[in-house]
Amino acid sequence: MDLVLLRSFLAVAETGAITEAAERIGVTQPALSRRIQQLEGHLGVELLVRGRKGAQLTEIGRLVQSEAQGIVARYEQMREMVSSHQRLEGGSVRIGGGATAVSFILPEAIAAFQTAHPRVRFQLREAGSSGIAADVVAGQLELGVVTLPVSDRELDVTPLTTDRIVLVARHDHPLARRRRVRIQDLADQAFVAFEAGSALRQIIDGKLREAGVEVKVVMELRSIPTILHMVESTGNLAFVSRLGMPHQGEVIAINVQGLRIERRLAVIARRATRLSPAAAAFSRRLRALQR
Repeated sequence: MDLVLLRSFLAVAETGAITEAAERIGVTQPALSRRIQQLEGHLGVELLVRGRKGAQLTEIGRLVQSEAQGIVARYEQMREMVSSHQRLEGGSVRIGGGATAVSFILPEAIAAFQTAHPRVRFQLREAGSSGIAADVVAGQLELGVVTLPVSDRELDVTPLTTDRIVLVARHDHPLARRRRVRIQDLADQAFVAFEAGSALRQIIDGKLREAGVEVKVVMELRSIPTILHMVESTGNLAFVSRLGMPHQGEVIAINVQGLRIERRLAVIARRATRLSPAAAAFSRRLRALQR
């Protein structure tokens, strides 16, 4: 039903006069009378009784007035909700990423965004790149931060940053004492590695295979903080993102001559779905922070 008709009827019900109601809503008296007639025609009942004392509500008219007030109020609430989301005064961002993104990239971006838009909520999920991509395609997440390449044609892929992967060791490891470390020096060394099958693990293993080096993986873990703690505790080596390296501590980065491992991170979104205002704004902020 046309909200214009309901608003017109409510104006007459509140003022008790066609003329006064017409002036309030800015239409002519004949136009307002036609609207009331249209509404009565839609409902098939008489809503007003017109007389010398103005327009009086019929019994059914009073019932319609109560329902119409509720309908108009709910519509206004919906409009305010939509407007609030458009102004980023509400809404939520559903985003996911791998351990590096969730631990070292997204926190800074979320903090900066919420400083400007404190009422926007975040729903954050940590998983491997393939899992995050699947969730974005399924609509469970709006945004994802993943390791490239991503081949799914249902996704829009926007490059975000290049992540350098470095060799780390405890400060007293034999390789940490050397002035020069070659790729061949890594052969048969004990490593704490990322989970088998993860995008980052595949990149690291691929680079080592290209160099003809085989390392001994003695443990597989998921997160960088856990890997660094295990390196510190056991004295084993590991490859981790430079983004996750502490500024000081027992674990240090070691430069390996002739070995450069990088990965490209990207923001993904479902191609067929328009992002919510909050998610679109956060995606822009995230990319700006990584330039």
